[in-house]
Amino acid sequence: MVGSYQKIWKKVVKNQYFLLIFKTTLATVLVFSLINWWFPLPSPKPYSTIVSDQKATVIHCFLSPDDKWRMFTELNEITPDLQNVIVFKEDKYFFVHFGINPVSVFRALINNVLYKKRTSGASTITMQVARLLEPKSRNYGNKLLEIVRALQLEWHYSKPEILQLYLNLVPFGGNVEGIKSAAVLFFEKNTMQLSLAEITTLAIIPNRPSSLQLGKKNAEIVVERNKWLRRLRKHNKFSVQEINDALSEPLVVKRNIAPKLAPHFSLRMRNFYHTNYNIRTSLDLLMQLKIEQITKNYVNTLRSRNIHNAAVLVINNQTHEVKSYVGSADFSNGFDGGQVDGVVANRSPGSTLKPLIYALAFDEGLATPKTILCDVPTNFGGYTPENYDQHFRGNVSVEFALCNSLNIPAVKMLADLGTDILVDKLIAYDFKRIKKDARKLGLSTALGGCGVSLEELCKLYSSFANQGKHYNLGYLYQNPAEKNTNVGTQNLSPQACFMTTNILTQLTRTDLPISWQNTANLPKIAWKTGTSYGRKDAWSIGYNKQYTVGIWVGNFSGEGVQELSGADIASPLLFNVFNAISHNSAEAWFAPPKGLDFRLVCPETGCLPNVYCSSPIMDYFYPTVSSNKKCAHLQLVCTSPDSSMSYCTSCLPPNGYVQSFYPNYAPELVSFYEKNQVYHKRVPPHNPMCQRIFLEGAPSISSPAEGRTYYLEGANDTTKIMLAAQTANDVNQIFWYTGAHFYRSAAANQNLFFKPIYGSNTLTCTDDKGRKSKVTFEVKYLGEE
Repeated sequence: MVGSYQKIWKKVVKNQYFLLIFKTTLATVLVFSLINWWFPLPSPKPYSTIVSDQKATVIHCFLSPDDKWRMFTELNEITPDLQNVIVFKEDKYFFVHFGINPVSVFRALINNVLYKKRTSGASTITMQVARLLEPKSRNYGNKLLEIVRALQLEWHYSKPEILQLYLNLVPFGGNVEGIKSAAVLFFEKNTMQLSLAEITTLAIIPNRPSSLQLGKKNAEIVVERNKWLRRLRKHNKFSVQEINDALSEPLVVKRNIAPKLAPHFSLRMRNFYHTNYNIRTSLDLLMQLKIEQITKNYVNTLRSRNIHNAAVLVINNQTHEVKSYVGSADFSNGFDGGQVDGVVANRSPGSTLKPLIYALAFDEGLATPKTILCDVPTNFGGYTPENYDQHFRGNVSVEFALCNSLNIPAVKMLADLGTDILVDKLIAYDFKRIKKDARKLGLSTALGGCGVSLEELCKLYSSFANQGKHYNLGYLYQNPAEKNTNVGTQNLSPQACFMTTNILTQLTRTDLPISWQNTANLPKIAWKTGTSYGRKDAWSIGYNKQYTVGIWVGNFSGEGVQELSGADIASPLLFNVFNAISHNSAEAWFAPPKGLDFRLVCPETGCLPNVYCSSPIMDYFYPTVSSNKKCAHLQLVCTSPDSSMSYCTSCLPPNGYVQSFYPNYAPELVSFYEKNQVYHKRVPPHNPMCQRIFLEGAPSISSPAEGRTYYLEGANDTTKIMLAAQTANDVNQIFWYTGAHFYRSAAANQNLFFKPIYGSNTLTCTDDKGRKSKVTFEVKYLGEE
């Protein structure tokens, strides 16, 4: 069998006709390859950038670099109806020929010779593409070049791609090129939404773009359109009913302004995806327009209070896509900086990072919602924060501190946690400015002493809604049928997130606007507000299972306003947005995750109850992580029968004493009670005859701060520095020394003032038990290094 095939092949090879055909074909291929190499196809023309929403509706258009409306039509946007009409009208044998139609070329040549004028150009769609790519005057030489270019196009591109090129380049008058541009600018649709009548209308314009101007020559266009519709019916390209419907469809069309919606978002998408002509995004256009209007209307009500701008971001917590993006209240308002994008602007976050601090504390086993913290004036190594309302509340629970956004408990929690842990976590959440400033950040980070953006805060809060998983935000459309590769990173435990969310959902709190209290329109969300120092930024970030919404309100100029606050100014806008996009949502609320449990704790400390603890309360806790520390809010003290003095083990008499429980207050809380004359049960003074030197419980000097430099205006400056110390419960009197010299005595927790000397200063504070502390600080004149 093989031998017979070989014999046949030898006869074919020896055949002179076969050799002639083979050599001719090879020579043609080589010659065409050389021509293709020497004279490459012209570079494709630049296209306009268009931004569309999740439904492929065009929301914003940008002119091409050569100032044309030349929008790129994707292959999937060329509907069967569009292809059918265009091919029928322009080139019936488009899918059969190899770029030129020899029959048409021969017929055109004969007619042109007989009539001595051009009666037909015999141009195929491929040849028209060649002419559109490289416009030249129409003569026989250029027609020959056009044929060569058509062959090159067929060499390089498939038939659908050539048709796509044609639809992208055909002229529609003025600076409008391409069928998508015409659909958007004249019909305000994308190509997939065009009717048969509209497709036919656009098919006839490119041949006569000057005489058949859409919007001006509509009557003439309808006559020409209907002529071609009848031809389509005659050749059975569409059903009779479809053609009749198209014939009766009126042509109401005009040149419209190119869409310029969602300007901040669209500009950002164009700059970020600058190589894409069609940027199909995740934006929900209906939601976007609704929120833009809500934001604009709301800011208009604030202008009388000198508040001029706002920014809003909405994230879908299930898909992690951006659904609405409002960079400012009015993009066209240049006076108030409307072009500034408030979603990405770096601002002080105020108190919005507090939920993360407490969530980290839950994960580190430092606290649970009922853990008690001290809300009293505290010096953290020279940093002395104050509460927003400048009031102090003594012992408070973590949930009360977070709900009421108390500053001192948050800073204390961060001090126990460690600033590095918070900063590292914020970097893991991709806070860019914080990563840059990581070495400079300290305890003030808890109260907004750093730079963040609305986008970064929304990603953080969205992770609370996703059981601690941090996801990158999706800006581009994600086909639901395709696998989502955005897997996320576990930055917090589900248990910590649920406890934090449970606190942020409570309605008894100071950041609930008065106008929204007890209103039926209050959405069920977890939210947190923030106000920056100087009242320059008002924040409100909220979430439910479906959405995370972030609000910033303020002035892009950085001007502070006394009335500006997250609770009163930003939160009403947050609630308005949630009611617009998620009112009466059927989504279930967050359920406690596995591994989270309840336990009884003492309400005095939030620790496990001791034998003397009464009325324990329920608290969430994280087994194997949360602390199992026993409550110690009381201490057993030996005193004389008349409670005039207390004893330690060194001076305890063999008899004649009694044992009683006394509150075991922290020194800073005792100091607060003493200064504010709050009654509290104190441990009696220690036995004055005791010879024991106390090594613990020394006074804690809160002012001046260790290692700090204080500046005076000059040698004649009479400024004095406050002397303050926190002492143990059993201290009645303290003694201050400057260097080796006695300065003054004072009652425990009494503040004094003294005039420091230029240079190095050393202060010592000794209590009436012999315990002492020392600080060293510098005094310089202003202007000195």
